[in-house]
Amino acid sequence: MTNPILVTLTRGALDESFHRGALAVVGPGGEVVCNIGNISKPHFTRSAIKALQAIPLVESGAAAAFGLNGRELALACASHGGEPEHLVGVRSLLAKCGLDEGALACGAQWPLGLEAARALVAAGEQPRPIHNNCSGKHAGMLGLAVHRGEETSGYEQLDHPVQKSIAEVLADMGGVELTPDLIGIDGCSVPTWALPLEAMGRAFARFGTGHDLAGPRRAACRDLMAACFAEPFYVAGTGRFCAGVMSKLQPRAFVKAGAEGVYCACLPESGLGVALKIDDGAKRAAEAVMVAALEALLPASRKDLGGVWDARLTNWRGASTGQTRVSAELQDALKAVR
Repeated sequence: MTNPILVTLTRGALDESFHRGALAVVGPGGEVVCNIGNISKPHFTRSAIKALQAIPLVESGAAAAFGLNGRELALACASHGGEPEHLVGVRSLLAKCGLDEGALACGAQWPLGLEAARALVAAGEQPRPIHNNCSGKHAGMLGLAVHRGEETSGYEQLDHPVQKSIAEVLADMGGVELTPDLIGIDGCSVPTWALPLEAMGRAFARFGTGHDLAGPRRAACRDLMAACFAEPFYVAGTGRFCAGVMSKLQPRAFVKAGAEGVYCACLPESGLGVALKIDDGAKRAAEAVMVAALEALLPASRKDLGGVWDARLTNWRGASTGQTRVSAELQDALKAVR
C-alpha cells in the first residue's frame, strides 16, 4: 500500500516537495476513529513512546521511594536539549538513586539545544552521555533497576529485567504481541519496538484516560502526564515543538516526538490517542500533520498553536517564499472524527 501525500511544500506558485505518511486516531475504548494511509504496518516507535517506557519507574514504586519530583519524572519521559537545567535534573535523578552519570549507557551526543552545544564548543569540551537527549530516560531505567535490586550494568540490553518490563508495558498498552522480528536498537542503545500506528494510538488513548488499566498503572500514567504538563521545558527544551505545544495546550494535549517522523499524542478530555509516521522521516512534515490533527480535534487550540508552529516558509532574510500545506484528504479525514 502506498501511503497518500499528507504534506506539500510550495515555492512561489509551484509545489516543490511533498511527504507521504499515515495517521491513526484511536478512541478511548481502543476503536480506530480516523485513519489515513497504512496504520497496520509496524513502525519503530523511537522516542515518541518515552512516557510509556517510564511507566515501570512509577508503577513499581521506585519514583516514590527515591522521592523523584516533577522535573525528574518529566526528564524520564524526555528528549531533552542538553541545556544546563536538563543536566542538573538528570544528575539529581541519578544521585537520588545512588548513582552518577558514569552509569549511563546511552552514548555521548552533542546537545540538541544550539546554545548548549555552542557552550561546549566554547569551553573546548566534548559531549558526554549526560548530554544525550535520552539521558533522563536512561536515568529512570537505572532507578528502576536499583529499586528492584537488579544489576545496573547492562540495563540497556534486551534481556535485562528493566527492558523486559518495558516491553510488557508496551504490549499491554498497545494491545499487541511483541515478536522478535519487531525489535531494533535505538540511537541511545536501548531496544526499540515496532508497533502499528493503531496500536500506538491505542496506547496513548489509554495513557491519557487510564481506560481499562489497573489502579497502579492508571496512577503511573496520571503522574507522568501531570509531570510533563507541569514541566514541559524538561520534556524537550527551548524552542522545541513538544515543549511549546504542551505549554500552550496543557492539559488538553500531551505530545511527544520520535525520530524518523514518528509522533504520538493523547487528548485526555476527549480520550483520543494520535499516532503518525512520515514515510521519509521528515520532522517538518510530522509537525505539520500533528498541528493539523490538534487543530481539527481541538478546534479551540488554533489560536494557541500560532506561536508554536508557522505554515509560512521564509528565506534567510525573512522574506516569504512559500507554504507548508497539509492535504485535503487528511483534513477531511480529521473532520470526520466525532
